[in-house]
Amino acid sequence: MREPAGDTPRRATLALTAAAMLAFAANSLLCRLALAGGGIDPASFGAVRVVSGAFALALIVRWRAGTCVGTGGDWMSAAMLFAYVAFFSFAYLSLPAGTGALILFGAVQLTMFGWALRGGERFPAPAWCGLGLAAAGLVYLVLPGVSAPPLFGAASMALAGAAWGVYSLRGRGGADPLLATAGNFLRAAPLALALWLPFAGVAHADTTGIVLAIVSGAVTSGVGYALWYTALRGLTAMRAATVQLSVPLMTAFGAVLLLAEPLTLRLVLASVAILGGIALVLARRTK
Repeated sequence: MREPAGDTPRRATLALTAAAMLAFAANSLLCRLALAGGGIDPASFGAVRVVSGAFALALIVRWRAGTCVGTGGDWMSAAMLFAYVAFFSFAYLSLPAGTGALILFGAVQLTMFGWALRGGERFPAPAWCGLGLAAAGLVYLVLPGVSAPPLFGAASMALAGAAWGVYSLRGRGGADPLLATAGNFLRAAPLALALWLPFAGVAHADTTGIVLAIVSGAVTSGVGYALWYTALRGLTAMRAATVQLSVPLMTAFGAVLLLAEPLTLRLVLASVAILGGIALVLARRTK
């Protein structure tokens, strides 16, 4: 039996979306694995990740259209990208992968919702309930207690999320988001190398740590973004936003299976509150 004409594009979009979400979830796992094992320091991990990501994206853009990478992006967006990578790397010195991914995602979404409110968008009552639920989930996750995450790590990841939220807002509506991302990675590379210099005296990296950082930059960041921007052509805005709710969950379960991290009751309850609240806001904003 022949497939309906629309089935192949839909399946391709589904496959690309799933691959991109796996790549984004893997970023947290790779960073935590590299830092927890002591194979590399966070400044070196961030520098290698950005440089390898810039190289991979430059190759992808050149192969796709023969375009010069320097024509995309801008320095402000590059600074936000650099801030995200830097805070992300230092946060995972102490944060479990699942907890870090949840804080990151919550901070990204709350930053973007806050910007929408500042810009004059009005949320209906259910959306406000969702915002309150998501914020309460974040507060509960970091409240002092036996299973609370380290304060420095949690604060660093929240700042990483805020930076990524601003980066995403600046990139909305761009004509060629992949070209812009490639240009921003290229501009962020010297910033990441500059951050590494103050830590040069204590910097260290073994083969495993360097390989994990390169994979995080070239594959799960560079190739991951290329897959995601291709998948976006077949997704509505609502579906694109909703499917990203899967990333913290995939990270948490991946951390349990691959890093032997415990799945605590605090993490489960916070996940339900944060992801459920964000889903409610997305649904009500669309309606």
